[in-house]
Amino acid sequence: MPLSDPCAILRDMHNRTISPVFVGRAEPGAALREALRRADEGVAQTVLVGGEAGVGKTRLVEEFLTTAAASGALTAVGACVEVGAEGLPFAPVSAVLRVLHRELGEELAEAAAGFGGELARLLPELGPPSGPEHAARDEEARGRLFELTARLLERLAVRRTLVLVVEDLHWSDRSTRELLGYVFRVVQSCRLLVVTTYRSDDVHRRHPLRPFLAELDRLRTVRRIELPRLTRDEVGAQLTGILGRPPEEARLDQVFDRSDGNAFFVEELAGVTEDGHGGALSDSVRDLLLLRVEALPEAAQRVVRVAAEGGSRVEFGLLGAVVGLCDEELIEALRAAVEASVLRAGEDDTYRFRHALTREAVDDDLLPGERSRLSRRYAEALEARPELVSRDQRATRLASYWYRAHQPVKALPAVLEAAAEARCRHAYAEQYQLLERAAELWEDVSAEVRGRLRVGSGIESYPVCDCADELLGFLDLLAGMTLAARYAGEQERGVSVAKRALRLLEGMGHPLRAAWFWAQLSRLLRQLGRGDGWPELGRARELIEGFPPSPVHALVLTEAAGWCSVFDSGPGALATAEQAVELASAVGDEDALLNARVSLGSMLIDRGEGERGLTEMRDVAARVVPDERVGVFTRSHVNLQSLLEGMGRSEESLRVADEALVLAHRYGLADTRSWIMGNRADALFSLGRWAEAEEACEEALRSAQSPVAKGLVALRRARLAVARGRWEEAERHCDLQRGYQSRGRAAQTAHPAAEYLLVIASARGRVLDARALFAGVVRDDQAPGTGSYTWPLVYEAARAEAEAVGAPAADPGRSEAVALIRRYAATLPRHYPVWAGYALLVEAELRRVEGRATAGEWAAVVAAFEEPPRPYERARAGLRWAEALLAEGERERAAGALGEALRLAAGLDAAPLLQEAERLAARGRLAPEGGRPGAAGPEAPGLTPREREVLELVAAGWSNRRIAEELFISPKTASVHVSNILAKLEVTSRGEAAALAHRLRLVGGGAGRSREAAV
Repeated sequence: MPLSDPCAILRDMHNRTISPVFVGRAEPGAALREALRRADEGVAQTVLVGGEAGVGKTRLVEEFLTTAAASGALTAVGACVEVGAEGLPFAPVSAVLRVLHRELGEELAEAAAGFGGELARLLPELGPPSGPEHAARDEEARGRLFELTARLLERLAVRRTLVLVVEDLHWSDRSTRELLGYVFRVVQSCRLLVVTTYRSDDVHRRHPLRPFLAELDRLRTVRRIELPRLTRDEVGAQLTGILGRPPEEARLDQVFDRSDGNAFFVEELAGVTEDGHGGALSDSVRDLLLLRVEALPEAAQRVVRVAAEGGSRVEFGLLGAVVGLCDEELIEALRAAVEASVLRAGEDDTYRFRHALTREAVDDDLLPGERSRLSRRYAEALEARPELVSRDQRATRLASYWYRAHQPVKALPAVLEAAAEARCRHAYAEQYQLLERAAELWEDVSAEVRGRLRVGSGIESYPVCDCADELLGFLDLLAGMTLAARYAGEQERGVSVAKRALRLLEGMGHPLRAAWFWAQLSRLLRQLGRGDGWPELGRARELIEGFPPSPVHALVLTEAAGWCSVFDSGPGALATAEQAVELASAVGDEDALLNARVSLGSMLIDRGEGERGLTEMRDVAARVVPDERVGVFTRSHVNLQSLLEGMGRSEESLRVADEALVLAHRYGLADTRSWIMGNRADALFSLGRWAEAEEACEEALRSAQSPVAKGLVALRRARLAVARGRWEEAERHCDLQRGYQSRGRAAQTAHPAAEYLLVIASARGRVLDARALFAGVVRDDQAPGTGSYTWPLVYEAARAEAEAVGAPAADPGRSEAVALIRRYAATLPRHYPVWAGYALLVEAELRRVEGRATAGEWAAVVAAFEEPPRPYERARAGLRWAEALLAEGERERAAGALGEALRLAAGLDAAPLLQEAERLAARGRLAPEGGRPGAAGPEAPGLTPREREVLELVAAGWSNRRIAEELFISPKTASVHVSNILAKLEVTSRGEAAALAHRLRLVGGGAGRSREAAV
């Protein structure tokens, strides 16, 4: 056997301390076979195998892979690689793809045709990776990489079943977890089975794998298996396999007690017993693990100690370069270690410990100085011969070796190179960690060395300063950390880093650089829901004044235009957007240009130039897709969808949502998917498809990542709860929304939040609280925003006043409240039919407060909501129309209008509206076609149904005249009913009648409360 394949000599070695019999695990094995069966049927499956270290996870998976291969499946194994304190980005995915490439060759290349350049980031064998043209496109490239990986696996799993194994998930880096999570979520209809293993005893409460596992548990195609320890009988069977004979009872008891059923410890104890070299067994697990190592020849022990410091897997050539043995001596030492079941040889010319526990024990046994010396030798060997490790691992491992060698002069440039490599692979969480390490090393390196470094921050396209001041290199480092944190979804860290940079920049005289950080800080704070970010953006705009146009100008003005489109789309905002478009075009920043045009289109729509604004936005959306500008897509499609809904074009909004969801799925943008599903819920609610809207909200919550996205889901769920009369549920969602967006003031969130709280207050008879909520919105001078966010709030304020008519406590201040509502409504736009319809609705409600609303006015409101169709608004207006018709004596028309309102309310499951319509039917003695009878309450002996209705109003404190108006009867008739009630209840006053009615629960709190329950 030639020495060019030294691992092949050792790969098939078998040691008698490893049981040839696979013991127990019947249920886990059956679960894996069932998952394989389902995958064979075309339903992708994921199995998570957990268990403590040494319990037998790897053996279970190895046995299963043998079964899978025998059934015709193609299998591939990759493992998360521990390098120092962090995992290697995408290591197991790259390893799996490398195996598939080796097995499939041209078939894999054909499956990757058209996007091999992107996948080359994970599989260098496909050729040189393609790179983003602009740093701002890093955000989109990551999603693209995820989607293409999933697409490749789907294509490969068409002809045969793929069984992919990812070992040691507890060492996984964040990017690997996110990529796997994406694959598990989106790859569903193909013959793919992914099996992962992890050490459950390592997954403590704050371990990053813990929330990942919890997220996967919610997926229907994911199953989690926890391996228990072996029973006494199973330990006996394992010992029988190892020893070749049944063990004595005493020895079985001893091994079972000492191993506590841990399969690995059983093997270690059996080995000590059989070889007889251990003597009395130590109470220390570490000593037990080291017994097998200490029994090796000296050269083999040396190789094992060196391998322990090299990482979880070490290449043969690198190991030889560090140990300093010739190939023959190294192979003999490795042979001894493999025969003793200390090391295992891999098919990729690497060696790893048969069990991680042994490696940890050997590494712990090294002296501190010995560790740093070995790390330095690894780094020196790798620098001298880079080909000793694969290209995708080289930079990260070199950085780790130099860092652990305590050589900052060498470590800093290596760490920066590794960070640049992580960014190239879109591993932003790992890039941030490496840059954080670089910041730690910065002061330990001389200014001369720092001046020669190229930080590679990711903002090379923004030449904000040409000064050679070495401190600016550190600021570039902080800039890279800021972007990496933002791309990784670590906004809090990004805020901290940006603030640190701005403190350093104070008094330095670099305004453009400072403006860049202020713009980033503004965006991060908005994403966190910690304010609107305007003070930070305003500071950035001040800093760029007086300087010639630059990419920083385009960035700041584009951010400002985007801010204005959300928070203040007045005349000045339109000028800002137009200026941003002009400047971005002048400096050639295509992404900034498209984003600025999205903001411009949004503002045009708000101003009433709907067709012009839609043309602008549709043009951007059309350019985004072929150019794959995902950073723009996250605004173009989402904003277009939302604005169409706001204009009343809900069906069009749903069509845009369908296209946007496909793209969000393709690019793996979970948070953007949440926004799209939330906007979809808005359109479905408007169209009266409330069950679908609720499902959309649930899907939006599952996808939401940022606090803002989660807050919007809570707001939409509050709207559904309010419309259905579930007041406590609505309050809970409102509380959640405030927790996520406690300092936001955008109309699109502030106005609906105030609206729902106002409705709840009104339903509970707290009209003064409802007034205060509306007055607060007006007082805060919040921009009205599009009518879709503000008109419903104004309507609910008017309706609350109308519902409170007749309640004495609400009389003071009513005229002022009505005047305030009218003044505010006069400032709102009415550019589109649905906004104009709300304007009619608000005025009709205010006239109802004043007792002046006519049936004709309500008929106009009903007609306004027929096209575009708004069934909820039409039902609410229809109820008021029926009430007005009844008051005008048009009973037949009233019955028809009420029947339609009842039909719509029942179809929507709008309980408060339905109850109010039924009460109107009862009060007016109407029998609306399609209506349903009202629910009966507690019976009062001797009271007729009409007398019960009168008693409700008496209990509310209403006069005979007001009762007559409410029930469409004469005051004299009302007086007769009251007299009859007093006689039948055997009381002498209206007050006693009210008290008795409440005590006997003959009323539900009075007509005032009943009416206030209507939404």
